[in-house]
Amino acid sequence: MKSNLLKKHAKSFYWASFFLSRDTFKKCSSLYNFCRTLDDIADNNTNLQSKKEIFLKFKKDFENKNLNNQIINDMWSIIDSESISKQIVIDLFDGVETDLEEKVVINSKKDLLVYSYRVAGTVGLMMSKILKVKNKEALKGAIDLGIAMQLTNIARDVCEDKQRNRQYVSHDFSAIQEIINESQIFYENSFNSIRYIPFKSRFSVIVARRVYRKIGDYILKQKNINNYNKAGKIYVPIFEKVIQTFLSIFDFVKLFFIKNLNKGNQSNHNILEQEININERI
Repeated sequence: MKSNLLKKHAKSFYWASFFLSRDTFKKCSSLYNFCRTLDDIADNNTNLQSKKEIFLKFKKDFENKNLNNQIINDMWSIIDSESISKQIVIDLFDGVETDLEEKVVINSKKDLLVYSYRVAGTVGLMMSKILKVKNKEALKGAIDLGIAMQLTNIARDVCEDKQRNRQYVSHDFSAIQEIINESQIFYENSFNSIRYIPFKSRFSVIVARRVYRKIGDYILKQKNINNYNKAGKIYVPIFEKVIQTFLSIFDFVKLFFIKNLNKGNQSNHNILEQEININERI
C-alpha cells in the first residue's frame, strides 16, 4: 500500500528508492505516507472549513500520539527510532496550514523560503535522519535539497496552484525561470553534503537529486508561457531517468574526492534564519 502511494504520487522518488535497503525504504515510505496525508488534506476539494477541521484533528491526534491511526503510529515510530525533533514535524504542519486559506499569496523571498523549508526542507531533514546522517552541516544540506525540490514543484505547478487560488510565483515565464534559477543554488549547495550519507543509501539520494532537478530543465524547454500552459504537469520521462541514473555514477565517484562542504548559500540561510532557528531542529 505505502509503496504503491509512493509509486503513484512521487514518481521521481520512487525511481530513486530502488537503491535503498528494504528497511530504509519502509521508513521513507511511512514518512511519505504521513506527508502525503497532510498534502491531501490541504488539496482536498471539500470546503475550507471542513479542511481546517480535518487538519486540526490530524494535528491533535499526532500531538496526542493517537497510535490507533496507523499513519501517525508509523510516524512516531520513525521519530523515536531516528531521534527526530518533534519541532520539525510541527514546522511541517505550519507549512501545510499556510495553504488553508481562501487565497494564498507569497509576496517576498523570505516568505517563499520559509514556506519551502516548512513543507519540504523539513522532509529532507527527516529523510536524512532516516539515512543516518549525523553531521550538522550535512543536515543543513539536506534542508537545501528539500527546498530546491519544493522550488521545482512551485515552478512546475503554477497553473494547478492558480486553480486552487494559490500564488507562490507570478504566472509569467520570466518569474518561473527565476525560481528555477533560484532552485539551482540550493541543488548545488546540497551536493557536497551527500558524502555524509552512509555508503549504502548515498546513490539513491544522488539519483533523486539529479532526476528531480531535471524537471526544471524540461520546464525551461517550454520557452514561453503559452507552451508552459499547454504542457500540463511536467514529468521527467523514463529514458531521461535512465540517463540521469547513469550520470549519477559519476557524481557518486566525484563525492569521494570532495573534502569540504559547500557553503555558497549563506545569504539564503541568513534569510531563513530570520524566522527559523535551524540549529534547534538539527
